[in-house]
Amino acid sequence: MTGQPTGAHHDGSAYHVPEQAPALGETVDVFLRVPASAPVRQVFVRSTPDGEPRFTAATVDRRGGGEVWWRAGVEVRNPVTSYRFLLTGPAGQRWLNALGEFGHDVPDNTDFKLVAYDPPPAWARDAVVYQIFPDRFARSAAADGRPVPEWAVPSDWDRTPVIGRGPQTPYQFYGGDLDGVAERLDHLDRLGVNTVYLTPIFPARSNHRYDATTFDEVDPLLGGDAALARLAGAVHGRGWRLLGDITSNHTGDGHRWFVDAVSDAGSPERALYYFGGSGDYESWLGVRSLPKLNWGSAELRRRFLAGPDSVLARWLRPPYGLDGWRVDVANMTGRRGRDAYTHGVAAALRAAVVAARPDALVVAEHGHDFTGDLDADGWQGTMNYAGFCRPVWNWLRADGLDLPDFLGVPGGVPRRDGPEVLATMRAFGSLVSWRALTHSWLLLGSHDSARIRTVVGDADRQEVAAGLLCTLPGTPMIFAGDEIGLTGRNGEDSRTPMPWRRPESWDAATFDRYRALVGLRRSLPALRHGGLRWAYADADTLVFLRESPAESVLVLARRAAATPIRLAGSAGWPGPDGEAVNLYGGAAALRPGPDGAVTLPGDGPTFQVWRLR
Repeated sequence: MTGQPTGAHHDGSAYHVPEQAPALGETVDVFLRVPASAPVRQVFVRSTPDGEPRFTAATVDRRGGGEVWWRAGVEVRNPVTSYRFLLTGPAGQRWLNALGEFGHDVPDNTDFKLVAYDPPPAWARDAVVYQIFPDRFARSAAADGRPVPEWAVPSDWDRTPVIGRGPQTPYQFYGGDLDGVAERLDHLDRLGVNTVYLTPIFPARSNHRYDATTFDEVDPLLGGDAALARLAGAVHGRGWRLLGDITSNHTGDGHRWFVDAVSDAGSPERALYYFGGSGDYESWLGVRSLPKLNWGSAELRRRFLAGPDSVLARWLRPPYGLDGWRVDVANMTGRRGRDAYTHGVAAALRAAVVAARPDALVVAEHGHDFTGDLDADGWQGTMNYAGFCRPVWNWLRADGLDLPDFLGVPGGVPRRDGPEVLATMRAFGSLVSWRALTHSWLLLGSHDSARIRTVVGDADRQEVAAGLLCTLPGTPMIFAGDEIGLTGRNGEDSRTPMPWRRPESWDAATFDRYRALVGLRRSLPALRHGGLRWAYADADTLVFLRESPAESVLVLARRAAATPIRLAGSAGWPGPDGEAVNLYGGAAALRPGPDGAVTLPGDGPTFQVWRLR
């Protein structure tokens, strides 16, 4: 048995852990599924309450469909309670944790996790997020009457090309505004999204506005506070959610706090930043226009976090009513040399947000390994570049792709095969709780990266990427314009104004595919709340199941044509007289053979979804 995987399966979904929001001191049932043919005679759950291993014998809960379901109770002794399974039989012992099944001892860091901290808002699991960069999304007629700021390089919406990288890049000003966003919400409705995420909206001296000059008002260039209230009313009127973007790591050097700190070394604002004895100061990655905030300052915490008029809370109240924040540079917030305030700041920030609005969401930006910063009562999820975006790029990249870096990593985007992609996804996913994984944002790119169409090279591979975006565990986030096939080689180059007046430039077929995939996700509970079971991977193919008590969905993703795949029957699959109906992709229904096996088609690139039950 030590050398033969049993095929046992467990994940953190409600199918296997019915109590999704456990409380401290509660004992939670966890279920393990084992094929009836597997040589498993006994199952134990090992947890580590207060750091000491504890083994609990599991009992058989039920049998059927070729499976044995084992059940055991796990005491939620600590805010994050880790557990794994020990499977014993005639051939020996095997461990099962979130990374997989092993015939040898493995460390605890990839064990399954029960989290007793307050859960994220219930609406977040059903969200499909649409990211908007306000200067480039839509421009209302009122924008024509606003004076162009002195820092700006005026640019024509339809005629001035975006400068991908250069000294003028941060200052190209197209004049998009919040009323323009409100006027285009019908486009989002047709696409099927239900959550709008705005990159920063505070006054600044750049088009990206990550260099805020104040947090006390909405940029007049976007229409001011009243425009945000109008947009919030329009978004909420459709039953959607609206998220803002807050810079907790730095401000702009034109921020009122920083101006006071520079002009008066004795001012209370001085302690909000890192100043040296010579008057020099710490900044984000050495960019002098972005001075770094010092979270060791009680005054900074008061201004950001305390009371209904704090930076975070004010915009969560009516008439604006933001439904939460995406936190910029969350990975660096509170980190500087010996200072390690990050987890405490994340917890305090989340607590302040939830105190102001109990159903608010807090999601962190993190571009690499985010796993150490989640499940700590702070960030409720992250932007999952490392565990989703990067491996998808690796797998689907165009043959002739020539990008100078790979989301900041020198050497371009390496090409990797399906098993390596699967290993990456599992490696990152196994280090966090199911809750954190499913509340993190899946993305194929953003305003900080190349566009997915540029990375994959054609519409068919983009369909495969969008299919994975809408069917794997997590919250899909679509960067405005991806759904019509916009291109871009880096973050700045990707911030293309939406071509509203040039509909002939749209890839209408790609829009239809995105709309169908978003609709599929929203219509199938298994895609939003179900578990994940990987079924097959080869160089060009990934196959997985999303399963819930009510339904089971089989997903096939191929980057290229290959030999058809024959999959052995599994629990929940149609019987010999049944069939699995195709829900997306147009392939024929799957009809099991006498042995229960099904054959998946070999064409590609393709993305197919079938309902098994």
